[in-house]
Amino acid sequence: MNLTHIPDRYGALGAEYPGLVLCRVSLQEKGLYHILSAEGEQPAAVSGRFQYVAATVSDYPAVGDYVMADLNSGDTAVIHHVLPRKSVFLRRAAGSAKTEQAVAANVDTVFLCMALNNDFNLRRLERYLTVAWESGATPVVVLTKSDLCGDLPERLAQAESVAAGADIVTVSAMEGEGYHQLSSYLVDGRTLAFVGSSGVGKSTLINRLLGENRLKTNGLRNDDKGRHTTTHRELLILPCGAAVIDTPGMRELGMWDAGEGISATFADIEALAEKCRFKNCTHTTEPGCAVRAAIERGELSEERLSSYEKLKKENAYSEDAAGYLAAKEEKFKRIAKINRKH
Repeated sequence: MNLTHIPDRYGALGAEYPGLVLCRVSLQEKGLYHILSAEGEQPAAVSGRFQYVAATVSDYPAVGDYVMADLNSGDTAVIHHVLPRKSVFLRRAAGSAKTEQAVAANVDTVFLCMALNNDFNLRRLERYLTVAWESGATPVVVLTKSDLCGDLPERLAQAESVAAGADIVTVSAMEGEGYHQLSSYLVDGRTLAFVGSSGVGKSTLINRLLGENRLKTNGLRNDDKGRHTTTHRELLILPCGAAVIDTPGMRELGMWDAGEGISATFADIEALAEKCRFKNCTHTTEPGCAVRAAIERGELSEERLSSYEKLKKENAYSEDAAGYLAAKEEKFKRIAKINRKH
């Protein structure tokens, strides 16, 4: 496996970074990386200077990133620069209030996978859609295990009610159905990412697209929840030439500065709010509230409004954290400037 596609936006970078080679990060597990170049795949680590200059966790390479690396530094290549990203799927790091985490970068289409068994959860789907729209990639909802669904039309209607603007695809690994619906997204040179909870069938789906059982898969536990199979992020090249990124199952997907993603996911509520009599309407007891009127007419559910308000509050908290990190980044830049002078 090697780097076969170089985006036009990077052009000829040899002159700007003499001695370094354009590569793409294909695997990340904790502080370890693998990178792809025209010569193939090899392990890599970030340089000491990179670690010193990086102000936040998301500054570090993520799977899908294009980087400039020194391939002539022994068995392990050295990554010196991460090039500007076309898109980046960010979340708040699990168990942390002030740390963001880059899940995948330079993704064209992100497949939001949710199983049609007990895993099906509209509120989680809204959260995934919010982060996906914010990333800059195009979300596609992939409903897996359709063979386990007793009322597929009802489930589809529920998904459509919260996923306006996103395509919805249903697949079944057991029956081997629905995979042809993904063919239009599998374009040579494009990058796809699969995101979802453990056990929804991401690895099974990728194996089907690869045409071989390269990724390990596990069944469900007794409580109908998934076992963690994928433990790291990895980029693979499909036979058609498209790149696909597999990610570990996420039980927690915290907001991180996702205001635009919230607006895209809840465009219906924000359009209603524009019609409220008062600009600062809280959609509770105010007269002339268009949102409450929609709920009373049965056009909007209380649960969706509650989800919208919950994600807005969570995002406001993350924005405070982002401001904290920006101040910290500026502080480190001043320190680095002083050190360079001395």
